Amino acid sequence: MAGFKGKSFLKTSDYTKFELETLIDFSIELKHKKRHQLPHPYLKGKNIALIFEKPSTRTRAAFSVAAKDLGAHVDTYSAGDFHLGVKESIADTAQVLGRMYDGIEFRGFQQAHVETLSLASGVPVWNGLTDEWHPTQMIADFMTLKEHFGTLEGKTLTYVGDARNNVAHDLLVTGAILGVNIHIAAPESAQPDLEVQHLAETFAAKSGAQLHITNNVQEAVYQTDVIYTDVWLSMGRETSEWGSRIELMLPYQVNAELLAQTHQPHTIVMHCLPAFHDLETKTAQTLYQQFGVEAMEITDEVFNGKHSVVFEQAENRLHSIKAILAATLGDVF
Repeated sequence: MAGFKGKSFLKTSDYTKFELETLIDFSIELKHKKRHQLPHPYLKGKNIALIFEKPSTRTRAAFSVAAKDLGAHVDTYSAGDFHLGVKESIADTAQVLGRMYDGIEFRGFQQAHVETLSLASGVPVWNGLTDEWHPTQMIADFMTLKEHFGTLEGKTLTYVGDARNNVAHDLLVTGAILGVNIHIAAPESAQPDLEVQHLAETFAAKSGAQLHITNNVQEAVYQTDVIYTDVWLSMGRETSEWGSRIELMLPYQVNAELLAQTHQPHTIVMHCLPAFHDLETKTAQTLYQQFGVEAMEITDEVFNGKHSVVFEQAENRLHSIKAILAATLGDVF
């Protein structure tokens, strides 16, 4: 872990295949320690700031519990609690926080902001999500895959749905680094940015990962080991946009029929959450009343079915974030 000490975790492309595999394996080890109540206070006496420019459930809970399990003290700041880039420059805020805290988590809009925090603060900074990347999610996701199959080698993950977002982009790049085959099935208007595709291709050329991007969902999921999906449109967007989006995306819904198209009995289903799989939320009720759909990107049958590992995946946010914190800030060995 010596190579991680003092380093920020801003995007997975900053790390090598070996380093990412090390974090995944360390996550699995820390999960074992947590399950067997084995103490692991690698950050005893440390102070950590958690900054949330965007709202959060899993990321906030995982960072908070992970830091406390590791023995650190945590302060959490929401959007109204700071003046980041409004009344005070990000660099000035970073220098102040870096003199008071041992590490900083940031979840917000621009990747440039988390990069500036890292450069100016002088302490490890962890990216809890930006519009461009979601690196802590990636360690949890590929940890889940490795736990389930015992290896990443030769595995294929197929992302289905809206692929012009941070999660799809990061799966493509991180999978390419790790040597996991990544298929993406999305309408042509919702496929990954070309710049991200080219970046992934450079990593795939080195790792041997096979990348395949298509609008043919049946072709993409055939013999895949993992089907992964995410929401079709940000919940902050106007509901007027949902009509055209539902029409565009319904052929890419993860349902029993699509799952059968894998022709693999062992395929697992993943989702980074929140998921619109039933009518138990106000947003889902509104969309049902307007458009008559009972589920969006994934049906309840699949979401709560035997192939689903979504809640194991969600729990793994804790263990993977704990590994990242301990490796970059603690004296692990």
